[in-house]
Amino acid sequence: MTPSARSRRAILFDRDGTLIQDVPYNRDPERVIPMPAAAEAMREVKAAGVATGVVTNQSGIGRGILSREQVARVNLRVDELLGPFDVWAVCPHAPDAACGCRKPQPGLILDACAVLDVRPEDAVVIGDIAGDLEAARAAGARAVLVPTPVTDQAEIAHAEHVAVDLAEAVRMALRMQGSRRAEHV
Repeated sequence: MTPSARSRRAILFDRDGTLIQDVPYNRDPERVIPMPAAAEAMREVKAAGVATGVVTNQSGIGRGILSREQVARVNLRVDELLGPFDVWAVCPHAPDAACGCRKPQPGLILDACAVLDVRPEDAVVIGDIAGDLEAARAAGARAVLVPTPVTDQAEIAHAEHVAVDLAEAVRMALRMQGSRRAEHV
């Protein structure tokens, strides 16, 4: 099913710390380990017929630590384990590059929505840090935080929607999209 044939809703996931365990500057597909409840969450999204995407900062490319090919191989492994995802949006820039795609900027979310032919307000971003939520907000999308040990307590306190794991985050996102669709009818 093509994204345009879908219900025009999307759930966009952060990669590291959200879909898979965060291995800093991972270049080895064998080190890709899904987060707890990730497989269950992806089954629920697919059953709902919602478009999916991954929006991920990969500053290791811009820092010269990783190649684009290494990142692509890790992404392929994520796709094999949890996908397939309808779109991948990757920011390859170092933090000081001042690009418009590096989260918390909205570029990755806007690009993914454009590829999926989904309005940003019909997308929900799921991530583990404030930058994910800020990027969603800046793009006009909703967001759900799934805290991990690296998530700051202040980020949790300021998040509008917080889930205990990825499966709960997906259920929240699907409910949010249901309420948003009802507003447009």
